[in-house]
Amino acid sequence: MIEKTLAVVLAGGEGSRLQPLTKLRAKPSVPFGGKYRIIDFTLSNCLHSGLRRILVLTQYKSHSLQKHLRDGWSIFNPELGEYITPVPAQMRHGNKWYQGTADAIHQNSYLLERSDSEYTLILSGDHIYRMDYASMLETHKSLNADATVACMKVPIEEADQFGVVVTNKDHQITEFHEKPKKAEPCVDDSKHALASMGIYVFSTKLLVDILEEDSLDEKSSHDFGNDILPKLINTHRICAHQFGETKGRVSPDKYWRDVGTLDSYYQANMDLLKSIPPLDLYQDDWPIRSYQSQTPPARAVPGKSGNEGIFINSMLSGGTIISGSSVSHSVLFQNVFVDDESQVINSVLFNGVKIGKNTKINKCIIDKDVEIPDNEIIGEDIDEDRKRFTVTKSGIVVIPQGYVFASSE
Repeated sequence: MIEKTLAVVLAGGEGSRLQPLTKLRAKPSVPFGGKYRIIDFTLSNCLHSGLRRILVLTQYKSHSLQKHLRDGWSIFNPELGEYITPVPAQMRHGNKWYQGTADAIHQNSYLLERSDSEYTLILSGDHIYRMDYASMLETHKSLNADATVACMKVPIEEADQFGVVVTNKDHQITEFHEKPKKAEPCVDDSKHALASMGIYVFSTKLLVDILEEDSLDEKSSHDFGNDILPKLINTHRICAHQFGETKGRVSPDKYWRDVGTLDSYYQANMDLLKSIPPLDLYQDDWPIRSYQSQTPPARAVPGKSGNEGIFINSMLSGGTIISGSSVSHSVLFQNVFVDDESQVINSVLFNGVKIGKNTKINKCIIDKDVEIPDNEIIGEDIDEDRKRFTVTKSGIVVIPQGYVFASSE
């Protein structure tokens, strides 16, 4: 089935709840985990699942994303019919940008038809997880489904954040409710509901036809969860594929995160630092691919004060130097420099961040190329921090790319 499948990655999201990290980049291209971009997880899943025809639909501030695809994902051979192709919004149907997830696919339906694919796999480019899509495609075929929805169990009290499905004993979806106030629990588990992950397999011809029909409905929001799936379950065989429960080639860690808010993004990075992380980046059977620039090894060195540079339970990428300072429980991207007698605690520092002397950083996300002056204290007095920076509900301080401190001017 893999060779008959076209993968379409929705990567045009604005990610407004991730501001200011998405001020200059699309949500899928936000850095994550010390060396990756968020979209790398979806694309790595495609790569390891055997998918070799991939369209990436872009829209919002896509330059950073397109550059990343060029530098890190130009790995397939077009002479063999393989490709990862970014497709910018082109207004091929009317004079509007994408109006919803279904509309994004519809505006590019000519690419689906031209691909001569039998199946279309629809993915989101802004989730953190590992999944064998080949296993889902096998479920789609074995159940003789017209469409298949990847689902996962979520606590019943959190189900109002998801599209919730109800299935019968044959895995056929009988009900679909988008963010219900009161969710129907799983048949075999009263404490959990079955939530859609926003991953779909469609028979391509059906998909093209149903999207054309939906485009003519003026009342539709042109969204798969709100419009397409609730209609289809009454007329077609729509089935559920349960994430992590079926056999596949990837180790079943069952970790999936929608890093749609600053707090969820921060927590997903901190998850990587747990002694047994729920998403193990070090598994040999399913490595996450990304663009990696040529940098020297990270190192910790003594500073002029005579203090040793130390780091504890942290992830450090190439080119990073800890000079007479300490870093603990933090994620540092490439070419970060932490100067003498400074402390970095519980923080995420993007590429090229420079921390001055005698500075303390706690519970911060600092975007790329920001230089923190000497003697700064950030993350200790939230009320003071809020006067200069974005501060999340849980007290994470976010410093945007290009921020210039008054003492640096």
